Amino acid sequence: MLSFGTIYGMAKGQHKWGFKARFRANAYGWRGSGLASKRLKEAVSEINKVAKRDPVEAGEGAVALLERLWPALQGIDTSTGALGGAVSTTLENLIPRLIDAPADQLVRQKWLERLFTAIQEDGVDYLAPLEDRWGEICVFPELADAWVETLMPTVRRVWSDHSSFSFMNGDHACLSCLLHLGRYQEMNDLISLQARPIWSTEQFSAEALARQGMTDAAIAFAEARRVDGHGAWQIIQFCERVLLEAGREEEAYRDYGLLAADGNTYLSVFRATVKQYPKLNPRQVLLDLISTRGGKGKWFAAAKSAGFLDVALECAAKGTSEPATLIRAARDFMDKEPGFSAQIALQAIQDLLAGKGYEPTPSDSVAAFDLAVAAASRLERQKWVEKEVQRILDQAEARSSAPLMCKVVRRSLEALA
Repeated sequence: MLSFGTIYGMAKGQHKWGFKARFRANAYGWRGSGLASKRLKEAVSEINKVAKRDPVEAGEGAVALLERLWPALQGIDTSTGALGGAVSTTLENLIPRLIDAPADQLVRQKWLERLFTAIQEDGVDYLAPLEDRWGEICVFPELADAWVETLMPTVRRVWSDHSSFSFMNGDHACLSCLLHLGRYQEMNDLISLQARPIWSTEQFSAEALARQGMTDAAIAFAEARRVDGHGAWQIIQFCERVLLEAGREEEAYRDYGLLAADGNTYLSVFRATVKQYPKLNPRQVLLDLISTRGGKGKWFAAAKSAGFLDVALECAAKGTSEPATLIRAARDFMDKEPGFSAQIALQAIQDLLAGKGYEPTPSDSVAAFDLAVAAASRLERQKWVEKEVQRILDQAEARSSAPLMCKVVRRSLEALA
């Protein structure tokens, strides 16, 4: 029979991890967000490759990376949110690796100890998602029981003290273990000790209802917590997931799906929603998103990238798209859709002459004009474009907006005569 040292040795040190050199303490400076995000992707890729031949070793790699996150990233400016998103994506990839790795109980306990130390030292809660799924990461009921016995007395004491706001690392890990073990009543009794429960802890009670097949009760419980505004987006995502797991896709889409997707751009929101509901018509999904979330002009890139050019034109016509974005689109579609290109270029001219855009220059208006003329020439409709530009110019000059832009466009127009 293998000893613990032998077993753990099999789970550690077999692969020389390249990412370790890139995730040493204070490895990145104040402006290191972009580089660190790139290195995180590379590290996850390395771990995934190892997982194909040795999932236990990949689990060891996941632990090694996660315990290095805060020491390596602590000096980076996180105000843009980009690094937080990269870390979140990293955890989304690595937590399933940890759960699925066929590691021995003793090896897994060693992993948990290392991860818990990392959680305690984490200065910005990068590793909070680990706590939320601690019971799953334990895998073995005996380990989950042991963590409950270790953590529950302290959680109970801290949450029972209503004289001051108290926080402790490990409270969610304890709740997650109770949830994983099916000890729902004990879990709810513990949560009830909090003076001011919030969704981040009450989500475990909602999840318990869902796991018992009480879908409607879980939804009602979550919705009752949505009224105060705290955790609203997380509650929407929870309700959507629960309904989807219950096979109620139409209801999930109607009530939550159009609000659940998150992303840095409207295009990423559209793509995430389409991915979540592959049976639905993408065009209708886009129209529903526009209707539900509003800001039609901001959906131009999503409509254009999806190939719904008529919708893209309607979005652009709102006049809230960045002229530079419209100019790029006109250039990109010049050969394959010159009609679209011409109309988008004209819209860019109209917006520039109305004084819109982020730090526009006269060269932007010249570029838009040249693209409009070039696209119209492909359609043999140059006179139409000239008339449209003249109309736009007349309106802009009448309201005395962007005089320099008007002057440059009029000069270009006269040069065609």
